[in-house]
Amino acid sequence: MQVSSLNEVKIYSLSAGRSLPEWLSDRKKRALQKKDVDIRRRIELIQDFEMPTVSTKIKVSRDGQYIMAVGTYKPRVRCFDTYQLSQKFERCLDSEVVTFEILSDDYSKIVFLQCGRFVEFHSQHGHYYRTRIPKFGRDFSYHYPSCDLYFVGASSEVYRLNLDQGRFLNSLQTEASESNVCDINPVHFLFAMGTAEGKVECWDPRTRNRVGLLDCALSSVTADTEIEGLPSISALKFDGALNMAVGTSTGQVLLYDLRSSNPLIVKDHHYGLPIKSIQFQHQLDLIISADSRIIKMWNKDTGKIFTSMEPEHEINDVCLYPNSGMLMTANEAPKMNIYYSPVLGPAPKWCSFLDNLTEELEENPESTVYDDYKFVTRKDLENLGLAHLIGSSLLRAYMHGFFMDIRLYHKAKMMANPFAYEEYRREKIRQKIEETRAQRVQLKKLPKVNKELALKLIEEEGEEQQISRKRKQKNLPSLLKDDRFKVMFENPDFQVDEQSEEFRLLNPLVSKISEKRKRKLKVLEELEAQGQEEEEEPEGKASDAESSESSDDEKGWVEEVRKQRKLLRQEEKLKRQERLKEDQQTLLKPQFFEIKEGEEFRSFKDSAKKQKLMKKTLEDRLKLEEKLGTLNVSDTTVGSKQATFKLKKSEQQRKQQEAEKRHRQERKSLRRSASHLKSRRGRGRLFH
Repeated sequence: MQVSSLNEVKIYSLSAGRSLPEWLSDRKKRALQKKDVDIRRRIELIQDFEMPTVSTKIKVSRDGQYIMAVGTYKPRVRCFDTYQLSQKFERCLDSEVVTFEILSDDYSKIVFLQCGRFVEFHSQHGHYYRTRIPKFGRDFSYHYPSCDLYFVGASSEVYRLNLDQGRFLNSLQTEASESNVCDINPVHFLFAMGTAEGKVECWDPRTRNRVGLLDCALSSVTADTEIEGLPSISALKFDGALNMAVGTSTGQVLLYDLRSSNPLIVKDHHYGLPIKSIQFQHQLDLIISADSRIIKMWNKDTGKIFTSMEPEHEINDVCLYPNSGMLMTANEAPKMNIYYSPVLGPAPKWCSFLDNLTEELEENPESTVYDDYKFVTRKDLENLGLAHLIGSSLLRAYMHGFFMDIRLYHKAKMMANPFAYEEYRREKIRQKIEETRAQRVQLKKLPKVNKELALKLIEEEGEEQQISRKRKQKNLPSLLKDDRFKVMFENPDFQVDEQSEEFRLLNPLVSKISEKRKRKLKVLEELEAQGQEEEEEPEGKASDAESSESSDDEKGWVEEVRKQRKLLRQEEKLKRQERLKEDQQTLLKPQFFEIKEGEEFRSFKDSAKKQKLMKKTLEDRLKLEEKLGTLNVSDTTVGSKQATFKLKKSEQQRKQQEAEKRHRQERKSLRRSASHLKSRRGRGRLFH
């Protein structure tokens, strides 16, 4: 995959590299891939994305699933399915295609304008209908509201073919002798056509009258441009409702606002070649204009160049995949080029792996290496005794030095320095010694606060470095070097309390490990006091001893937890006994409280309740009163809230209510007894 960079904008060519012939067997293809590096490293994004000889036009369907291209020879159209990354179908035609248009969202409705004045319609199954226009056509556009096809070509008339009625309508009569291109605005459906005289005529399809005329040939000629003949219009493209870009046959691109007859910007390609294609990139406000030699991307507001591309073969058409950074070109070559720039936008969803691929390439850029040659300076040649070869065919001048054959360089170096192998051997031995020294304990100044934690982090960092070397992974940053945790090793408030209950329960084996670290701390403090610079680590235990120690630690884990819990219980008992002694020694003194006037003393509980209520929020108090029944909140018909409060009753009112309640109950009981006596008397009379 080739990478080009201009103005720090990287563009990846996804179709670079040699293509294999179709008639080769799979076995031969695999053999070639093993031998040839270029074939092995190539990326075939879409299988067989090419034409037999030349591709002329390329377009993408509105749903983004299908890419269609036409070319020769023989004249044909090929449809590629992006979801399958392969060719869907191929259809051969009777004559070469000038241009084509996809009328539907997919490939089911296509119109081809051919060289022999033929207009051919294709449906999903294949060829559907064929008709002919009076003059040779060069371009056409489809008017969606009226289903009309507008054809321009070697005539002053614009032919209209209605697809709903299936017949030709009255043509539009223009002042131009010939027309080259046309386009219809997607917003207000204004029809514009570029003439051979360098003018752009705008027509209203509703009234079929001309509504505007732009003289682009006169506006394209500036003080810096040099032209040989009258510029004609070779490309035309609308952007939104008001902007229109026009390309001329002399290599200028003019950007117009439809409300003005003067161009906003005139951009010259400086090649004098006709502009073949114009595309708009809305994410970065860019215009992508292309002639047969170069593709330029420039800012539509300032005209400043963003980047450019120069393919190997001549360009016939350019297609920008919607909402992405992918660009496709039809060339004067069998292979159709595919370019991808992450700056322009993300990769399409059907090839989203391109984003990961380009990110990896940017992280690990490959440098260009000449395997068979060695770059040397003039000073290197003098040291090797080869200065007399300057000017001969054995040295090729390049920048500030020369390229020479690597075999000659090795021979000359052996003759100039026969003891080079001994130096190489000494260097290797020195590197091995440094590697062994790196495994020793290196004296480092420990912080004043949390020394044991710092020593633990240093040990863990050394273990992680060894693991990362084996697995070839990146080392994680250390907490000691991180400024965010700097205060933890400087401020005494962050000192870890190892005697706390949480620390002892969470670290049951910390006692054994801390003893080892304390020993190391003592050794380090002694060495710092003595001022020694280097001290080798004492010989460690054998591997068997270490393994037995680790197994003992695992077995004694439960015992350590039990011991810690017992110690904690004993400490709690001692604390309780101390508290009891202190309580017995302290003498209780009576406390006096003052009662406000008009209030009755009931108990201390009522005053405590009042204090709690005063501390609560208004919302909590309202909820409490609502539970007690002193507050009633209800919704009204208008949508507002209605709150009803009941005043608290005094002691006298409460006693009076209780007396009334008792009186009512007594009266009820008397009535029941009287009614009971009457019923008994009535029954006695009946028996008598």
